[in-house]
Amino acid sequence: MTSYFSHIAPIRYQGPASDEALAFRHYDKDRIVLGKTMAEHLRFAVCYWHTFCWNGLDPFGGGTFERPWFQGGSPMELARQKADAAFEFFEKLGAPYYCFHDRDVAPEGATPKESNENLLRLVDVLGEHQQRTGMKLLWGTANLFSHRRFMSGAATNPDPEIFGLAALQVRDAMDATMRLGGENYVLWGGREGYETLLNTDMGREFDQMGRFLNMVVEYKHRKGFKGTILLEPKPREPSKHQYDFDTATVYGFLARYGLEKEVKVNIEANHATLSGHSFEHEIATAAALGILGSIDMNRGDAQLGWDTDQFPHNVPELAIAVYHILQAGGLGSGGFNFDAKVRRQSIDAEDLFHGHVGGMDVCARALLMAEQMIVDGRLARHVADRYAGWDAAPARDILEGRVALDQLADSVLARNTDVAPRSGRQEYLENLVNRFNA
Repeated sequence: MTSYFSHIAPIRYQGPASDEALAFRHYDKDRIVLGKTMAEHLRFAVCYWHTFCWNGLDPFGGGTFERPWFQGGSPMELARQKADAAFEFFEKLGAPYYCFHDRDVAPEGATPKESNENLLRLVDVLGEHQQRTGMKLLWGTANLFSHRRFMSGAATNPDPEIFGLAALQVRDAMDATMRLGGENYVLWGGREGYETLLNTDMGREFDQMGRFLNMVVEYKHRKGFKGTILLEPKPREPSKHQYDFDTATVYGFLARYGLEKEVKVNIEANHATLSGHSFEHEIATAAALGILGSIDMNRGDAQLGWDTDQFPHNVPELAIAVYHILQAGGLGSGGFNFDAKVRRQSIDAEDLFHGHVGGMDVCARALLMAEQMIVDGRLARHVADRYAGWDAAPARDILEGRVALDQLADSVLARNTDVAPRSGRQEYLENLVNRFNA
């Protein structure tokens, strides 16, 4: 097997004092944090698409990356080379998981049957690499947005024939995920939205999308897949109005179609900020609604209005997000997938390592900072104290439906006592967070 990264040594933990650029200074996978190792908490994954498929193009210029697996053979030969490169990278980086779209690992064929056969052959290749390296699949998914057939959506397409082609592709991608021991399956509706209401029947499209997702869940149970089905919210880009705008919107959709107990969310940091929310808001919302599943770890650029997919670098902000994940009991079968890409000027293969090493260290520092917040306990105690009145019997009776509106109003009138508000102490809490070490 050709070596693509022979000049890169395996990445090791060397501690905070290390001055080695390609070494972990904070991510010590075996370090115990709140009863679990860092590796168990973070469950890092490398995404196949940005890392091995993206060629550096943007809307104003062509590709800048000249990867060895981009040219010099047939599409299937190049797919095998890409798999070789990917697993060499995974091994040297030391991340335990990876994620892929079906079209990342195998090329589209001239017919649906040929596409399926291409995927099956590459699944065998990936399986052999997993067996050899011990790498695991965090999740698989189907690319239902790149091909021109999906320009008007996949599940929401006005043509039922294209709906059927999307179903075929998802079935095959789910089968591939199961064969490779994938722990989750993700659906991202990149084209599930509309450009203009002049040609759109939103009611039909909602129902189509609801039926499609129900079919996916039904298939999961028929096949005995034990993983979690995840839906990934995103507000816009490429569609002007996407139906999976944010976590709350997704929950409303799931509840309408009876899926709120079956499907969770895969939350991406950059998607959260594009929807006008913070990353921690989306995590806390998902936790409160019982649908927190997995994380796509990246960041956006506040001065740009699109999905820039940069590696994370702000430890204090990320620590708040990790704090909410820990408070929710963790991610279960989910993990931290780096849905991030190096900049198009970062053309050296070594830059792929710098991006991931830095991202993993940032997440590790955020985890340690979140651990301090939890051990300290003052944040949690403040929240508990703020809502303590609702734990008393009279308030519980209200929430549990034993008190009617007029009864409550009459009791307040009988007491005839005004109540002074209490400070939320936001500035104190912000200062408190800044005392923890990043």
